[in-house]
Amino acid sequence: MDQWHTASAPSNIALIKYMGKSDSANNKPANSSISYTLEKLKTFVRIKIDNKLSQDVWSNFERNDLRALKLSEKGQKKFLAHFSFLKQELGINGFFEIQSANNFPSDCGLASSASSFAALTRAAYEYSLENSKQNVLSPEQLANLSQKGSGSSCRSFFTPWSIWLDSGAERIDLPLNHLKHQVLLCDETVKSVSSSEAHRRVLTSDLFSGRTLRAEERLQKFVAAIRSERSEAWKVAFEICWNEFWDMHLLFHTSIPAFFYMNEKTLYALQLLHNNWMQNGDGPLITMDAGSNIHLLYRADQNEIYKKVIQDFNSLLPIWTDEGYLAKC
Repeated sequence: MDQWHTASAPSNIALIKYMGKSDSANNKPANSSISYTLEKLKTFVRIKIDNKLSQDVWSNFERNDLRALKLSEKGQKKFLAHFSFLKQELGINGFFEIQSANNFPSDCGLASSASSFAALTRAAYEYSLENSKQNVLSPEQLANLSQKGSGSSCRSFFTPWSIWLDSGAERIDLPLNHLKHQVLLCDETVKSVSSSEAHRRVLTSDLFSGRTLRAEERLQKFVAAIRSERSEAWKVAFEICWNEFWDMHLLFHTSIPAFFYMNEKTLYALQLLHNNWMQNGDGPLITMDAGSNIHLLYRADQNEIYKKVIQDFNSLLPIWTDEGYLAKC
């Protein structure tokens, strides 16, 4: 009896964003990006060949520690199309049952597409190593394959820091390799505008002109700040991240037609977080993906600030932490 082949991959959060494509067919980014890998937010994929099937099929991976995915028909087609591409590239024959699920909410700005396509790529590759004459591939080669399905998934093959250049994604050596992570869940529902659609619409914004240059300059400044030993470097990094995610969301707000991910809870939380930073002169890096939810990254010595944010928001919003999901009290 054929066995399931299971693989997983983490999500990642970009501090300098990927938004807009120079080559849509190959998901090539309009600008370089840099991300931190979120090892606790994972997608799990398993595949099994089935000689009774006439095509590949997808279903939910049911496991007590995982959340059921709600893939639309379009989402399923995209996922299965990438698997078909992988089979061709990796010399895999036959049709498969494919199951996937996350241990975190999907389609709400937590980069579940990145982890899903990275996990699918890993599962196909590991199967091919056991069942075909596939050569061993480097993480960079796997990332390049995964990018064809979901651009940001290429960053999920490197930890803890990844940089995605025009030539592809790779690991970048930076200090601060053990950041703590929180997400303020302002809206867990499936977003009305997909990330793929967002990439198309931002090109219609008047503000997209100059976007590539702004992002590239911020990336250089961010890397320099993280590598710096100056006392003010973390604050500089915070300011860069703050401006960068607002830049991206303003593209959403000024596209044709305009669309919005931020809601009242998002704006209230951002204002409170920023006020705390200004009052205390310290705090987490704050960023958002294409969604309503807010990602926070902390240095190892910021444990008291980390706990204070939980105290401030636990009665207002559900929170995802490195320790797990905290429901609203």
